[in-house]
Amino acid sequence: MDKRQVSERIKEIGIVPVVRAASAGQACIAAEAVRRGGIPIVEITMTVPGAVELIQELVKNCGSEVLIGAGTVLNEDAARRCIDAGAEFLVSPGLNLQTVVFAAREGTLIMAGALTPTEVMAACDAGADFIKIFPCGQVGGAKYIKALKGPFPTVPFIPTGGVTLDTAAEFLLAGSVALGIGGELVQAEALKTNQPEIIVENARKFLAIVKHTRAQMASSSAAATSTR
Repeated sequence: MDKRQVSERIKEIGIVPVVRAASAGQACIAAEAVRRGGIPIVEITMTVPGAVELIQELVKNCGSEVLIGAGTVLNEDAARRCIDAGAEFLVSPGLNLQTVVFAAREGTLIMAGALTPTEVMAACDAGADFIKIFPCGQVGGAKYIKALKGPFPTVPFIPTGGVTLDTAAEFLLAGSVALGIGGELVQAEALKTNQPEIIVENARKFLAIVKHTRAQMASSSAAATSTR
């Protein structure tokens, strides 16, 4: 996929599963479980042992079915290694402008981490494709996204941190283009006890929320338009 297609896929699905695992084996199980649950996207964080090699393996084995990205990309060197391994998108927890500029130059989609309005503006100016607001739950959750949409109505925000089955709809209603979901979807205990079906079911539940909430939003928008 080219960068535009990657962007459209992320917007279409509306969920970016964040895989943090104790081993590459667990991460593989998580990636497969997420796919079985209906989410053809996975973000392998660089905190997973052997993350770069795992990304390369996943791209080779299931890259035609699943969008494979790299998370916790902290600098340009890590970004280069992930792109060389075949990662189709990069995600950073904070804002490193050199990394954003590098990704843009390489034609690879990047979700740049930001928290403040100043960081949002800097990330956008540097060429970020999405803005990951992290840790969103700790700074107001959906209310914070709604506040940011005031001055930045066209910026595509992806909140990460604090997105749960109970709050997912609120984040979408606040204006999030997609949701970054880690432990609430890919539960560490499910991996530890080798129960991938728990992750499969979590994926299905989150997808159902996205589908229902977006339908609700479309219906409300249509109703508002017809009354004008």
